[in-house]
Amino acid sequence: MESLVLKSVLIPVLGPFLLPILNKISKDLRNIGAVLIITMTFILNVYLMNSSFGNEVKYVIAFPLGFDLILKLDPLSAFMATVTSLTSLVIVIYSIDYISHYPNQTEYYTMLVLFIGSMIGLVYSDNLMWMYIFWEITGFTSWRLVGFFRSDKDVLKANKTILVTVFGAIIMLVGILMIYIKEGTINMSDLRSKEIAMLPAFLILAGIFSKSAILPFSTWLPDAGVAPSTVTALLHAAVLVKIGTFAYAKIFGTTFITPVEFNYTVLIITGITALVSGGAALIENDIKRIIAYSTISQLSFIFLGLASGTKMAFAGGLLYILMHSIAKASLFLCAGIIEQKTHTKDITKMGGLIKTMPLTALAFALSSFSVMGLPPFGGFFAKFIVFKGAIETNDILIITMFFIGSILTILYLSRLFYKVFLGNEKLDTPMEGSTTMVVSVLFLGLLGLFLGILVNYPLGFTEMVSQIMYTGVK
Repeated sequence: MESLVLKSVLIPVLGPFLLPILNKISKDLRNIGAVLIITMTFILNVYLMNSSFGNEVKYVIAFPLGFDLILKLDPLSAFMATVTSLTSLVIVIYSIDYISHYPNQTEYYTMLVLFIGSMIGLVYSDNLMWMYIFWEITGFTSWRLVGFFRSDKDVLKANKTILVTVFGAIIMLVGILMIYIKEGTINMSDLRSKEIAMLPAFLILAGIFSKSAILPFSTWLPDAGVAPSTVTALLHAAVLVKIGTFAYAKIFGTTFITPVEFNYTVLIITGITALVSGGAALIENDIKRIIAYSTISQLSFIFLGLASGTKMAFAGGLLYILMHSIAKASLFLCAGIIEQKTHTKDITKMGGLIKTMPLTALAFALSSFSVMGLPPFGGFFAKFIVFKGAIETNDILIITMFFIGSILTILYLSRLFYKVFLGNEKLDTPMEGSTTMVVSVLFLGLLGLFLGILVNYPLGFTEMVSQIMYTGVK
């Protein structure tokens, strides 16, 4: 089993360096190689997730000063690795047609797969320093991917992305070193159920919030919309911003016991973030920026689950990660089809696209319903359980902020769908995207519905994770 954990990390971390070699033989072989790497990663992680309960599995490579590389299989890590590799696999398949007419394709696939691999390495790391190292690799790869088109504007936005997230990461590193000085270890298994001091907790939180685009670090995420839609799908749905929510769950949910004041501060900040980003999405006219603001808002709901201090809310927060990853990936990939066919991101210049792009409209609607939290979609159950667990805290202010945030979600996604797909046609009649692209978004849209209908399986898993691993608050 230890070897399988190692392979699940090494395949996507080392595999991308083979892609430039495969490109020398054939571009098709390079594309197939990228898909196979993520497919193998997904299959391994599904197997590991099903084997994660009741098994203490670690792969250790010793390094000086206690900075050992420890890859640990636990239900939370296996769950997150599976969610990441699932959505990433669909995005990579979609990329084959989407990216086919752009330059720098080999670098794109190399950075894309390494981006995914660094996330897998991060989620299995049981040492805070190695978690940080993989954290920074995602920062470098996202920088290259956001600036993919290479114009001055793209490079500026890419630089903004890496500067904000690396600034937060350096602050987080200081918090990690403070823990190391105090405890003599940064192995999370050894730190389990220990109380964490407020200062290092808030320093680590700054790094988490910078990656998850929570106020005051939120401005980089909408600006990253200059990247290809496949990249924004990964940034917003599968990898980059989800690193923050996973790190919070891992460090403050299943490792340390956190002070009540710390958790309440998290809820206040994320509640404000949900309102501000929801309001911004309601007045924005750039389709990708609207979806980006939506991401910021929905991440706040994940933090509501993870920080409320109840096992039910924590389980709901994990379920929310799954449902949001699937739905938001679909929305961004739909936006990619729309942008390529209409040659604009301005929704005021669109309209009536449901007549010529009915399948894309269907996928967009299905995913929007899930993000809104409408039954029987998976997003409904995730949001319901998060609220149900949070209500146990009896905090009217927090619940009210997030309730208003939920209303804003329905309003801005309804406005977006109406502006793009309904009303009068304002453009020449664009046709659907390629079969691969349309099937990808339909698969994700229907998957959100399917997981809602069969919600007992993913919910049962997240509830078991919460029961077994959640450390709670003091």
